[in-house]
Amino acid sequence: MKKHWVLVGMLTGVLSATTALAQHQTPNQQPPRAESPTAPTGDLVLGTVTIPRAVTADGKPLAPGAYQVKLTAQEASPAAVGTTKSLERWVEFSQRGSVKGREVVSIVPQSEIKMVVKDAPPASGGSKVQVLRGNDYVRVWINKGGNHYLIHLPAAAK
Repeated sequence: MKKHWVLVGMLTGVLSATTALAQHQTPNQQPPRAESPTAPTGDLVLGTVTIPRAVTADGKPLAPGAYQVKLTAQEASPAAVGTTKSLERWVEFSQRGSVKGREVVSIVPQSEIKMVVKDAPPASGGSKVQVLRGNDYVRVWINKGGNHYLIHLPAAAK
């Protein structure tokens, strides 16, 4: 009789696990957007940031220092899967009027930033530069005009 209950318990556990696995095979639905996200068109100066360490931008070295960051009208291609094409663009890093590097920026509308990044955002009109876990990337995060601009720069090889 005891063996019977053990077998019933094991069978119930297997069926529960199988049901739970079957439920997670379909992709999670994204919440509906109230409106289509928009990004500024054309060039836009986003601000000045200080990069604390050597990184690479578009595969080329970018030395530590202060840079003016400018959003360009050029869209990144090929477009990343699941993104709106106009929300993946190129930014330029300049010093004294000379472009020193460029990288792809992800533009995230204010209404969606909590779904993308867990950290507290910079104040409106501000920026934040962070060395991410593992010291493999530097994230430049700019909050301007109702959008968040996220740039991930790989650390330069030592």
